[in-house]
Amino acid sequence: MFSIIQAAGWPIWPLIACSIVALALIIERFVSLKTAKIAPPRLLDEAIGVSRAGVPAADVVMKLEQNSALGEVLASGFRTLNSNPRCSEEELRASMENTGRAVAHRLERYLAALGTIASAAPLLGLLGTVIGMIEIFGSQAPTGSSGGGNPAQLAHGISIALYNTAFGLIVAIPALIFWRYFRSRVDEYLLSLELAGDRFARHLNSLRK
Repeated sequence: MFSIIQAAGWPIWPLIACSIVALALIIERFVSLKTAKIAPPRLLDEAIGVSRAGVPAADVVMKLEQNSALGEVLASGFRTLNSNPRCSEEELRASMENTGRAVAHRLERYLAALGTIASAAPLLGLLGTVIGMIEIFGSQAPTGSSGGGNPAQLAHGISIALYNTAFGLIVAIPALIFWRYFRSRVDEYLLSLELAGDRFARHLNSLRK
């Protein structure tokens, strides 16, 4: 592996850095975007169940908020109703939507960075290819000389060009795949949070009345 890095020259180091960052982001997103941390399947029904007779106590609301992203949205509805039992339905929904926007921003964290790596890696590989071509042309003897090109420099230029092109694609393709996967997953979560929030807002509105 080290011999490949040596053959690829200095242009491969930015690509190695991108690959390390991309791997770290992918692992972090896999851990952070688990269903149990975002939208547990039975949490909405449980929240509705414990509040049929009225808004639960503050410690229950706090536990709900700490449970997951969906719990944060539901807890914001409870808190709004606790602070102002006569609040309008619009105020109730606005409070939950504000919390939902904050949650959405957190779910989309690092996706832009992963998408940037997917876009930049082929360009960094192309940069290495261009530098390799410069090495190749630089190895050629001036016109009219009898010595010919420098074979070692010619081989080095070819290795720089090919290794950097390949490594740029090796970094970009998985980064693009995982970026699209996480983007789709976040969109699904946001839709489920929106539908759950709408159902819960109707439930809280019935309590308010």
